[in-house]
Amino acid sequence: MAAARARRAGASLLSAAVRHRSSQSSSPQAGLVAKTSLTSPPWPEVKLPDPVEEAKYHAAEVVQKVNGLIAAGRYGRLFAVVHFASKQWKITSEDLIMMDNVLEAECGDRIRMEKVLLVGADDFTLVGRPLLGKDLVRVEATVIEKTESWPKVNMRFWRRHNFQRKKIIANPQTILRINSIEIYPCLS
Repeated sequence: MAAARARRAGASLLSAAVRHRSSQSSSPQAGLVAKTSLTSPPWPEVKLPDPVEEAKYHAAEVVQKVNGLIAAGRYGRLFAVVHFASKQWKITSEDLIMMDNVLEAECGDRIRMEKVLLVGADDFTLVGRPLLGKDLVRVEATVIEKTESWPKVNMRFWRRHNFQRKKIIANPQTILRINSIEIYPCLS
């Protein structure tokens, strides 16, 4: 009986010592952990710029530089993304657009695309949230042709039932030519 108590006491002392050691080893001190590939990430640490400094830089220099490029006309060929006929089109000047719907304009009419989402050049890009202002960008197009698409045949057929239905579908189409994309230096 005394031997059993002594064994239990020895076992409890042993478990207490193991718990004490494991609690000490689970909280490593800063200098004791070796620097390995697993203790630090493989990518270099990136320091993000201060948002206040970045806002000052953006407000002062970038806007002034873009306004200067636009005023001098040294921006190269412009491109734009416009929302027209329920789709978004990336266009430049002298592009042709073929839309699968009817426009109220007649052939030869000039139209202005007012929903401009984005305008860019070689050195800058202006992104609207969601649209750019009408006083900043002007995109004009001319209606070149109004026609119908190539006919598509929709054939339904049930074998052994003497059932055949044939439908020929030709959708209206409008072709536009982008005349010009103009931008004005009024960024703020």
